Amino acid sequence: MTSDSVLSRFGLTGQVAVVTGGGDGIGRAAALHLASAGAMVCVIDLQAEKAQSVAAEIIDRGGMASAFVADVTDEAGMKSVFDEIETRFDGVDVLVNNAGLAIRSAAFDMTLDDWNRVLAVNLTGMFVAARLAAGVMATSQKGGAIVNTASIMGLSGGLYPNAAYQTTKGGVVNMTRALALEWASLKIRVNAVAPTFVRTAFIEPLLKDQEKMATIVAATPLGRIAEPEEVADAILFLSSPAAAMITGTILPVDGGYLAR
Repeated sequence: MTSDSVLSRFGLTGQVAVVTGGGDGIGRAAALHLASAGAMVCVIDLQAEKAQSVAAEIIDRGGMASAFVADVTDEAGMKSVFDEIETRFDGVDVLVNNAGLAIRSAAFDMTLDDWNRVLAVNLTGMFVAARLAAGVMATSQKGGAIVNTASIMGLSGGLYPNAAYQTTKGGVVNMTRALALEWASLKIRVNAVAPTFVRTAFIEPLLKDQEKMATIVAATPLGRIAEPEEVADAILFLSSPAAAMITGTILPVDGGYLAR
């Protein structure tokens, strides 16, 4: 077996990949990685400008991409987007289920409206996207790969009060396992990445808090936070044929945080 044939196992040539929350951060990095691996990437984001910017960036780099605007909590709107993707590109092979929301607040201070907003995006929205993608994959009978963005906060109690986010990411962890079992007979693999703190706008308030950042770095054996591209590396692997025998797995990208 040549090195070229081994590396081809990580390629996605001819595949259609959908990335929710693809307009920045981990989603943007994942979209760029998938496109570099040969996929036609459908970038979904709530903000049209961000989705279009990432799609344009992919095209400028010689890849294939298209932008779509949708709110993951709006099932009808999401179905319309997936219907359009299926019609235009003849299916969906990969879903990177990445859209997320954090409202950092102590439990006593969090309003029920904020609690419900976080659950709607991080858990219900992720279920909606997964079910729609799996429906297209099942119709094609080719199967596919779904990669959910969980978090180390779904596998631990966290370093500071953030109950809504931690609860939803814990739900994503077990939803990943449940859907992996339910859809295995359809040749649909369902896995998740569980990143540590990643240098994106999503954690900008934390990046400005030197005390919290020092605590986070001290709790991480590799001594730093992650970059978006490092999470995207894991997402590409789980999306690719190289992970053909992997399903129901939660892959930490955490610098050893959970090994303690």
